[in-house]
Amino acid sequence: MMQNDTEKIIDEKVQGTALSLENNSKNTRKLYIESYGCQMNFSDSEIVASILAKEGFNTTQKLEEADLVLVNTCSIREKAEQTVRKRLEKYNAVKRTNPGMKVGVLGCMAERLKSKFLEEEKMVDMVVGPDAYKDLPNLIKEIDEGRNAVNVILSKDETYGDVAPVRLNSNGVSAFVSITRGCDNMCTFCVVPFTRGRERSRDPQSIIDEVNDLWDRGFKEITLLGQNVDSYLWYGGGLKKDFDKATDMQKATSVNFAKLLELVALAQPKMRIRFSTSNPQDMTLDVIDTMAKFDNICKYIHLPVQSGSDRILKEMNRLHTRQEYFTLIDNIKARIPDCAISQDMITGFPTETEEDHQDTLSLMEYVKYDFGFMFAYSERPGTLAARKLEDDVPEAIKKRRLTEIINLQQEHALYRTQQHVGKTEEVLIEGTSKKSDAHWMGRNSQNTVVVFPKEDYKVGQFVNVKINDCTSATLIGEAVSLSKNN
Repeated sequence: MMQNDTEKIIDEKVQGTALSLENNSKNTRKLYIESYGCQMNFSDSEIVASILAKEGFNTTQKLEEADLVLVNTCSIREKAEQTVRKRLEKYNAVKRTNPGMKVGVLGCMAERLKSKFLEEEKMVDMVVGPDAYKDLPNLIKEIDEGRNAVNVILSKDETYGDVAPVRLNSNGVSAFVSITRGCDNMCTFCVVPFTRGRERSRDPQSIIDEVNDLWDRGFKEITLLGQNVDSYLWYGGGLKKDFDKATDMQKATSVNFAKLLELVALAQPKMRIRFSTSNPQDMTLDVIDTMAKFDNICKYIHLPVQSGSDRILKEMNRLHTRQEYFTLIDNIKARIPDCAISQDMITGFPTETEEDHQDTLSLMEYVKYDFGFMFAYSERPGTLAARKLEDDVPEAIKKRRLTEIINLQQEHALYRTQQHVGKTEEVLIEGTSKKSDAHWMGRNSQNTVVVFPKEDYKVGQFVNVKINDCTSATLIGEAVSLSKNN
């Protein structure tokens, strides 16, 4: 996501192992945890840390002193899996000097590669899938007694709505709040339905309770998370696919994503609200109207399209067309003219022609995205694309097309940041700028990074900043006053 000049284009991110703000002095064991991939993995690691805190573990920044090392993994691209394997090699090198250390794999790779990790390569002591974290106390006992432990069973109802996450790497300002798990959209390139299971939504009251608790603890911004937030649907429990079987009362009192957004916005009117990720086929006008209605819902939508070609969209099993996507973009811009929009784009999908690629570039020209996550297609074992479609686009062509997409996105990102110059915008201060200790870094409603001189302002304050200059990723300005939202 091109929000910072120093950030990678790809989003194979690492959650560093920062000490939790909530470590318990009575705990005697130490947990070192890293996360790779999507924001859901980052959120899940906070759930894991919470569960293990009750088992006597505090988090640590030092790998060498850990009793338990966990890596929360991503399977969506081959590169992410390669990165995790290198980390496991590092952990095992350290383990040879600390025989009491145990190593475990969490998340999507855990489900997909459980036997390989445990039996063939003997790289780990424990493998735990995304729906099995509440079983960690039992699994820890197993490995403490010298046995390998595994639980990768997918659940139809687990949402972890009753677990208060331990906030890892927290700046004390922004936090993730998970609202759904799993995905029912069977995109042919994606492993998520196989590694995270069917889609289910969390009780809205538990979401409101978590948001209220975060506000009471001083947090100023939350991001509602799900593989597909627009499919959020609560009717008393159960899978979304079974909604037709619900009672009339359940249907009458059900809560969809637009209603949830409204409930959260009303619960904490001064808290900024973001959400991710949306799916074009599921985003409805009532969601956009709710965004327009409430000032504390940020004017930013991550709206993955994956390709600009109708033929490739069909091959991907994306249940929207190019024109339907344009219509959605037009509706967003009509209702929220200053809304920022970002994309996911895959180039080199099987059978993609040069004409298909040009369709993607022309779609980008139409939208002119503010940010983007762009990737060359990576075949994932077990997906329909891997089973049915030959990965027939040569790597050199994939790389060339990806470069063209990235270069065009850079142009559009600069075009979008230039539109902010001369305006005064509200910025939430998140911390010190990576490039200058004398400057603060924060983001505006559109999720664009803003840097400005510190003066007497503090982390967590909303500040009105006049934008004087920009790069393609960053707005540069000066604070003029505190916002009324403090």
